[in-house]
Amino acid sequence: MSTTRRAAVLAIVVCALAFTLAVPLRTYLSQRSEISEQEQRRDELRADVARLQERQAALNDPAQVETEARRRLRYVMPGETPYLVQLPEDNPQAPQPQPQQQSGVGGMAWYQQLWATLGR
Repeated sequence: MSTTRRAAVLAIVVCALAFTLAVPLRTYLSQRSEISEQEQRRDELRADVARLQERQAALNDPAQVETEARRRLRYVMPGETPYLVQLPEDNPQAPQPQPQQQSGVGGMAWYQQLWATLGR
């Protein structure tokens, strides 16, 4: 065989090997990246579980439950006098006036008119 033919056959063999290995190599690399993402997600979920277990352990204490009820729900025990101090910065902004809705016959909005007709 001539050297040109040998080089062509060698090039064909090398290309065939490259195409044969390309798909599995691409799959392998994509799976490796997916595995690392899933491991990171697993670590985040484990941290969340640990945090939630600590929260659950804290809420098993009746004193902690009472404190949370007083703080978040503003519960008071029987016989206690609740005081609520409202500071000026605690007041919400005055609501902006809503644009006038289109009034139909009799100065009622369309949905009020509909409701009134259904009630008859």
